[in-house]
Amino acid sequence: MTDLKDDIIGALKTVYDPEIPVNVWDMGLIYDIDIGQDAVVIKMTFTSPTCPMMEELMQQVRDAVQGVVGQIPVRVDLVWDPPWDLSRMSDAARLELDLTNEGW
Repeated sequence: MTDLKDDIIGALKTVYDPEIPVNVWDMGLIYDIDIGQDAVVIKMTFTSPTCPMMEELMQQVRDAVQGVVGQIPVRVDLVWDPPWDLSRMSDAARLELDLTNEGW
């Protein structure tokens, strides 16, 4: 399962918000990847509940993961708890966006 999870994470790193030059994985928008016998469930959030690209990005995540798992159904669940914050971002994402530990 570890190889499959790594492949899924690799696929998630290909999905970008068009307004932010960082992928959804490094942004910390993916909270969980549950690989079951009957489905793969991705728990995902957004930086804001008013994100205009929400549906499109969720579909892109679904499609990217589907490309890895083949015929296994993929479901993307939108979650708001815990709320997203800057601490969820990877160090690489913070560097890309020129964010430092100061002020957050």
